Amino acid sequence: MTDAHEVVAAYWAAAEARDWAGFAGLLAEDVLYQGPQAREQVRGRDAYLRFNIEGFPGDWHLTVRRIVGAGRQPPSWIEFSDDGQAQAGLCFFDLDDAGRIAAITDFWPDPYERPASRAHLVGRY
Repeated sequence: MTDAHEVVAAYWAAAEARDWAGFAGLLAEDVLYQGPQAREQVRGRDAYLRFNIEGFPGDWHLTVRRIVGAGRQPPSWIEFSDDGQAQAGLCFFDLDDAGRIAAITDFWPDPYERPASRAHLVGRY
């Protein structure tokens, strides 16, 4: 899969389905995740999988509102909902030469601090 739109759509679909094997297959081994608001940073596929699996428990859901762009830097606009609360998110991706996700920068317009339950899963910057 090398089309940027397809990669990002597959990423969000795998996350919503909790298809962690499919999700992992879209990531470069040395993927870098950054969440600027909480200054969270996660390096590596295995660490990023743990961050998603352990860091976001519960019955949450994602709705993709828009994926734009082409090339190797497709952004997306999503809605994340959990316990009846919805929050919009903007996520920027960088794809490597093989079409895998090499970097993710996640922006959430509503301010928040990192939950204490995720502290052991991330570094700070």
